[in-house]
Amino acid sequence: MARFLQAVHGREPRALREDFCGTGGVCRAWAALSPRHTAVGVDLDPVPLRRLQGVPRVRAVCVDVRSCAARADVISATNFPLGYFHDRPSLLRYLRAARARLRPRGVFVCDTYGGSSSFVRGSITRDHFAPDGTRVRYTWQQRHADPITGLVEDALHFRATRAGEVVYEEADAFVYHWRLWSVPELRDALAEAGFGRTEVYADLADAVDERGHTYVRPVENGEDLDENFIVSVVGRTR
Repeated sequence: MARFLQAVHGREPRALREDFCGTGGVCRAWAALSPRHTAVGVDLDPVPLRRLQGVPRVRAVCVDVRSCAARADVISATNFPLGYFHDRPSLLRYLRAARARLRPRGVFVCDTYGGSSSFVRGSITRDHFAPDGTRVRYTWQQRHADPITGLVEDALHFRATRAGEVVYEEADAFVYHWRLWSVPELRDALAEAGFGRTEVYADLADAVDERGHTYVRPVENGEDLDENFIVSVVGRTR
């Protein structure tokens, strides 16, 4: 994600602001890119922000993202946090505030999901393995979805086993009550908030050109997306 944010900016961004940052994983990865990269993590919850204490070139700010005054080359709001805004006026207030804090030629990056099953109840399970062989089973469950209001309820569950024994289990580790904004809705809102251009990216992997510059390519045709997809929506100041 940190390399993607740098590549999508297209120049030499140095300052990142990670809104709704939680433990600030993107902040830490961004600051690790080089000694010149700095980051600000913004979140309302002081507990996860403690993970940023002592991290070089990273500052934590415990405040509502809409009132944060920190300026940056890149502002990221990923892991679907724009869903916390359940109506368009609230969404626009945040996007305008973010636009006002971007430096010249800055970019704002958010994400959303969509596709044929975006308003279908169900679950997806994936297994991840730790170096010691522990299997962590992660389950994403969408247990309520209303296509009329756009409101969904999603929950994350975790179960860890080692040598066939359960060593950790937590149902409803995270529960989200979200408004699922579509890609066209987000692009329209970004334009109304003052962004000069918007783009959509489906692949976070960057490539390197013959001059050694990293780059990523936006999606030009919606038919190129998978039946179900996660995309990054980017707003540029110019």
